[in-house]
Amino acid sequence: MRIQDIGFRELLQLEPHGPDTYVGVGAEYPWGGRLFGGQVLAQSLRAAAATVGAERPVHSLHAYFIRPGTPDEPIRYEVERLRDGRSFSTRQVVARQSAGAILNLSASFQRHEPEADVQLARLPPDAPSPEDPTLVDAGWGRLLDRRAVRTRPGWAAHWIRLRTDLGDDPVLQACGLAFMSDAAPTRAARSSHPDAHGDARDRALFMGASLDHAVWFHRPCRVEDWHWFDMDSHGLVGGRGLVTGNVLAADGTHVATVAQELLLRRRRGAAPTP
Repeated sequence: MRIQDIGFRELLQLEPHGPDTYVGVGAEYPWGGRLFGGQVLAQSLRAAAATVGAERPVHSLHAYFIRPGTPDEPIRYEVERLRDGRSFSTRQVVARQSAGAILNLSASFQRHEPEADVQLARLPPDAPSPEDPTLVDAGWGRLLDRRAVRTRPGWAAHWIRLRTDLGDDPVLQACGLAFMSDAAPTRAARSSHPDAHGDARDRALFMGASLDHAVWFHRPCRVEDWHWFDMDSHGLVGGRGLVTGNVLAADGTHVATVAQELLLRRRRGAAPTP
């Protein structure tokens, strides 16, 4: 099924297959050949949240991408209830296809606690508007709007939003944010490579894939609205790049922090571009 033919709500509809086991659909993305990691993150989080009470929203997830998923078959999500404490619940999810495990995710959920709320991250004063005509349109058709800011070495930023209305369900909103969070880090890592140009030519020069990914959910969000993904590269070594960054709503609310290590390799036989 092409991603253009499926809505995000439909993408998150998992079918129960026995105790704490769910099956989700695959989807074909514009680049073809493999699943988008953000989809598997979002569906895994949806499966985990289905085993936790609504009074405990997710506050963090940590995942390893084990092998590329294929869009041609469903994905099976097996949830293990590791612990339910007085304040926190912990879940582990293994996503599988016929070739084996494709992702392993741990997620933690917390009952609301009326403690101090302090925000230090801020929108940069020179952040362009998401409607700025100088931004590069890097969206995915009917699914996702993404406007790219011109990179500099070791840094990249996007405005991103989902083109769907997920309503007031905090689980769906968190899954939407997890989905978007995998669409932001790659350009920051690529931009730190000495051979990078910081534009579309880099897609032909490098190949990349997510290795592991973490999201800390700080405050509620509405993924139908624009969010600023501000990503910093921490360098490259051994074909791997580490990127961390903040996610802020257009009104400046710091909604999440993201970290990702990704694979970044020069394509074999790729000649330097002028």
